[in-house]
Parts: sequence; C-alpha cells; structure tokens
Amino acid sequence: MKAIILDKPGQENPFTFADIPVPDIKPDEVLIQVKAISINPVDVKTASGGAFYNKLQQESPVIAGWDVSGIITQTGADVKTFKTGDEVFGMVNFPGSGKAYAEYVAAPAAHLAHKPANISFEQAAATTLAALTAWQDLQQAGVTKGHKLLVHAASGGVGHFAVQLAKHLGAYVIGVSSTENKDFVLALGADEHIDYKEQDFEKEVGGVDVAIDIVGGDNIPRNLTIIKPGGTLVSNLGIKDEVAAAAKDKEIKTIAYLVHSSGDDMKTLADLLEKGTLTPHIFKTFSFTDINNAHKQVATSHTVGKVIVTF
Repeated sequence: MKAIILDKPGQENPFTFADIPVPDIKPDEVLIQVKAISINPVDVKTASGGAFYNKLQQESPVIAGWDVSGIITQTGADVKTFKTGDEVFGMVNFPGSGKAYAEYVAAPAAHLAHKPANISFEQAAATTLAALTAWQDLQQAGVTKGHKLLVHAASGGVGHFAVQLAKHLGAYVIGVSSTENKDFVLALGADEHIDYKEQDFEKEVGGVDVAIDIVGGDNIPRNLTIIKPGGTLVSNLGIKDEVAAAAKDKEIKTIAYLVHSSGDDMKTLADLLEKGTLTPHIFKTFSFTDINNAHKQVATSHTVGKVIVTF
C-alpha cells in the first residue's frame, strides 16, 4: 500500500512516500481503505519534531495522522458493529499512534462511527479531531441552554465546530476571529463577533459562563477578566499553574483538556451531520502526493475550517 512517511521532521518538506505492507488487524479492529484524511495543527507540530513525534518515532517507518474516513475492507473477529463495505470515519488512537497517513489503516472499532450517506468522505474526515475537540470541550465545561460562551479562533478548525455545537446546545455564542471571517462566523450561528485585530475582547464582553481558548499562550490569562465567578475556562493548549491559581482566586474553574478517541462521541457527531445541524467547512483539498503543501497551509494558522488530503 501507499504510505506517507515522516522521515525528515523539522525540515521544510518532512514527508516522503513508500510502498509498505497492509497492516494486520487485531480482533477488536477493522481495516479501512482510506479515502480522505484531515490535517490538524497537532499534525504540523508533530511533523516539526514536537508534539507526538517522540512517541511515533518508536516505530519504523514513522506514519503520522489520526483522522480518517473510508471503507471497511476487513473486520476483526470480535467486531460486531461494523461489516465489510461500511463507510466509516473517526479519530484513531489519539493520543497515540493512529498511522492515518496511509492507504489502509487498522483502527479500533470503538473509535469509529458510520459515515452518514448525506456527506462526502472529505466532509467526514474534516469532522474528526477538530469536531471531537470542540464537542468534548463543551461537555467538559457543562455547556447548556442559556450559557454565555466565548469561542476564540472561531473560524478555525476547532472553533468553527465549537460555534455550531454550542448553538446546538442552546448557548449564546460570541465568536472571536478577524474581520475577514466575520460573516463566516456569524453564518455559523454566532450571536456576536469580535475582531481580535482591532478589538480587545476584555473590553467588549463580560459575564461569560465559559471561554473556549484554542489560541493559547498569553491569550489564556486574559480570559479571567471576562468569566464570571462560577464560570469555566477551557484550553486545549495547557494552563500554567499561576493562571490556574489566579482563576481559583476568582472562583473560576480551569480545564486543560486533551481530546481522546471516542466512538460514542463520533456517533453523536454523525447524527448531527446527518440532520444538517453540523456542517464542516473545507478550506482546501490536497492530493496525498501534495501532503507537504497541505501541512504548510495549516502551519499558516490562517485556515478557515479544515484542510483535507485525499487518497
């Protein structure tokens, strides 16, 4: 099978290509013929030699990636929920070794959901790690009807899903992005928009129940000025001890959360996709031979929605 190999981490074009054996599957796994994969910021960080590279390099060759959609060609002896020919999608073995950058992927059945018939393989691949992150962030924060929610990077991969999912849960959503993406964010369902280039969000909003921070760094402590006592700050990029301590003094809960593979959550997303409640936005699609340029696009941090690679 064709595979994308990460053998030059940290270099401008870190990926090469190889023909390697189709993976064997375990009793609880299925073999997926991959039609599309999704590229995330964590993929880019891994390709630079950071994030999960040290874990992945323990196996040879190094195959990155976690997000897949495709067709099942083989099922393990213990798999009862899927059969050969089923169209599926999911985030495989995260955090861990998903080996998604390949023509065939061995995936635990428990990490997958059936792909709704009304969406493409590209749309399905887009609705994996980023969508799961958004959904699990909202669940961790206990977002429910009537909550006031601030979503940073609202036009990005995680952000554009978080806006839609928060609205589905009944929240009042304020989306932060550039003015160029204001109409996009409002079209997702956001009730208000803040331009991070021209406005300080701390001066524009207050009394927030939940802030979802996908930006990280110095942006994280700024949220403490807008979250009301009893509210919650969620970050997928870590929260420093001093920020957590300051939040505690303000009676603000902090959650530093890392997404995990979950077939149950994927089924929830699949249902929302099927109903049209959730719609992934695909910024650009690349062929697998153009994987290096796909990574360069995500590395710009100016992608609206998702970048997809097809096999």
